[in-house]
Amino acid sequence: MKEFKRLTPYGEALKLLLNDLAEVPDAEELPLNEALGRVLAEDVTSPIDSPPFDRSAVDGYALRAEDTFPAREYSPVELRVIDEITAGEESGVKVEPGTAVKLMTGAKMPEGANAVIMQEMVEREGDLIRVLRPVAPGGNVAFAGEDVKKGEVVLRKGQILRPQDLALLKSLGFKTVKVKKKPRVGIIITGDELIEEFDEDALRSGKIMESNSAMLTGLVREYFGEPVFYGVVPDEEDAIGSAIGRAKAENDLVLVTGGSAFGDKDFAHRFVKPLFHGTTIKPGRPIGYGERVFIMSGYPAAVFAQFHLYVKHALAKLVGARDYEVKVYARLTERVSSQLGRHEFVKVWYENGKVRPIRKKGSGIISSLVESNGYIVIPEDSEGHLEGETVEVVLY
Repeated sequence: MKEFKRLTPYGEALKLLLNDLAEVPDAEELPLNEALGRVLAEDVTSPIDSPPFDRSAVDGYALRAEDTFPAREYSPVELRVIDEITAGEESGVKVEPGTAVKLMTGAKMPEGANAVIMQEMVEREGDLIRVLRPVAPGGNVAFAGEDVKKGEVVLRKGQILRPQDLALLKSLGFKTVKVKKKPRVGIIITGDELIEEFDEDALRSGKIMESNSAMLTGLVREYFGEPVFYGVVPDEEDAIGSAIGRAKAENDLVLVTGGSAFGDKDFAHRFVKPLFHGTTIKPGRPIGYGERVFIMSGYPAAVFAQFHLYVKHALAKLVGARDYEVKVYARLTERVSSQLGRHEFVKVWYENGKVRPIRKKGSGIISSLVESNGYIVIPEDSEGHLEGETVEVVLY
């Protein structure tokens, strides 16, 4: 089998890939309840102050703070209660010296009041309260615009919308939000040895259950894309060429698994003008890319690594996503060795500030992916990390 004359360093290949892509301008307006996980297409500015009025932060009595300054437990200040309101109501009276209004958390502050005394800090008898301690001006008051001010940019373009982001939008009166359209990602699986329906006899005779489509479909959805599956294509040059041509015409990106090396039946790379083909990553070094087509390995663990090291960054570029990786720092529980010249993708299990490398090896070992929840990277100029060393972990 022909070998690669040169392996493109990982960073160089990633730069070539990202420079080849531009953010897709297409956007769509979605109801808030359909926008979770989508990428915001524009900055969002608040149309109102939130809260829109001064309101009580506790259950208690709205009053003039200066009336309470002399208050002590042994010498309380008496005030007359002139109104009682709950959240959503507005008092029609003005708080004058010597008076107070009972109100609930979230209720609008009545005119004339500048503080709220917690109900635990008073004794009440009929329409009179005895204030047992002073409260400062502004005490227990949430002022208008304290959360968000009118005209403030509350969410930035490229934000991946979370439940709390949608709650903020809803609180500001938004019903819909403008998000980037999902890039269409064609998925082509190649290989004569693959079957899509379980057949025990076929498996005993050398066939393999196809699994990359399920994994890539999920990964594409997780990272902003709309997967389009073109089925399992046999190792026939015309069939593979036809599938790639159709997928290129119908999608923003195309992922082809199998045929990434130079074996007798590795045809996929013949239908792409590559920017790179063969990189320093391990596993998955035969990956190639050109014309918005990724030629990937056939083995699932290698495909998984190739997706995280290359494809997800391409998808993020297409939609302009920010902060799409969750990274933590953790202490290695054991040594991890690597070979100089390899950019190694090491599957790990992260928990409670510690990270344990998964020792199962092999590009076809799917269980190693299931037993991991993140990865660390060992760059080309390193021979690994020592036990106890702090490393950066990318969670998935």
